[in-house]
Amino acid sequence: MIVLDGISAMMRAMSRPASMRTSLFVSILLYSHKHREDLVSQLKLTPELIGLIADRFKALSEPARLQILNTLRGGEKTVNELVDATGLGQANVSKHLQSLFAAGFVRRRKEGLFTYYALADRTVFRLCDIMCGRLEQELASHRKVLAGRG
Repeated sequence: MIVLDGISAMMRAMSRPASMRTSLFVSILLYSHKHREDLVSQLKLTPELIGLIADRFKALSEPARLQILNTLRGGEKTVNELVDATGLGQANVSKHLQSLFAAGFVRRRKEGLFTYYALADRTVFRLCDIMCGRLEQELASHRKVLAGRG
């Protein structure tokens, strides 16, 4: 039942604009992970769906974008505030914000001369937590191997 609900939600998401799909995809994947179900194996992974998922992960594959997302954990910021907080150049921050916005990871609002950016959805950090957990497991495994050499 949970898997079918997830599949229905995924199919409904396909008809939404790209910027609105990300939160739903991430939520479904995280819900699936939390409940120890492999939703992706239950879906028919069409080339279109694979492309959509890959695009979201592509947006997260740049370290500067992860740094920007991490900075936005503290609340919305202007481009200049993000430049100061990250040490990245203004053009670089603007370029990465465009990618994050297009992928639906950040939202923006204009106020006077300034554009404020904020996280569109905090669930992206659950993906980071999953990856960090995986990295910790790999590190523990490498430590065991190295300990055996000594």
